[in-house]
Amino acid sequence: MTQWGSKYLGDQGYEAIQILRNYYGDTIFINTAPEVAGVPSSWPGSNLTIGSTGQPVRTIQEQLNAVANVYSIIPKVAVDGNFGEGTAEAVRAFQRTFGLPANGIVDLPTWYRISELYVAVTRIAEL
Repeated sequence: MTQWGSKYLGDQGYEAIQILRNYYGDTIFINTAPEVAGVPSSWPGSNLTIGSTGQPVRTIQEQLNAVANVYSIIPKVAVDGNFGEGTAEAVRAFQRTFGLPANGIVDLPTWYRISELYVAVTRIAEL
């Protein structure tokens, strides 16, 4: 499909499916699926450490607790949105368990590894 032609069709008010059918025929269709709720949030853009607060901390606390349900070496934490020593210790335990530098800081690699394990243990990927 040429980008130029599809842009002009869009400018004429064609919907996406109409543009696709223009190029590929009337038998093409677009599948849709329900939105999956509970998919982990993206990294907040800065490290979480002692003193951090807010929804990103709450998200990590919830995810750590879900992982701790399966990996009992990780202590459960209060889900309060405040990154205190308990959360830092749970992060260190997680980091030790999964081969990350055990500094108790939720940096980009730690955030996504926690999210990855969260998805695995809660089976979100199978929904």
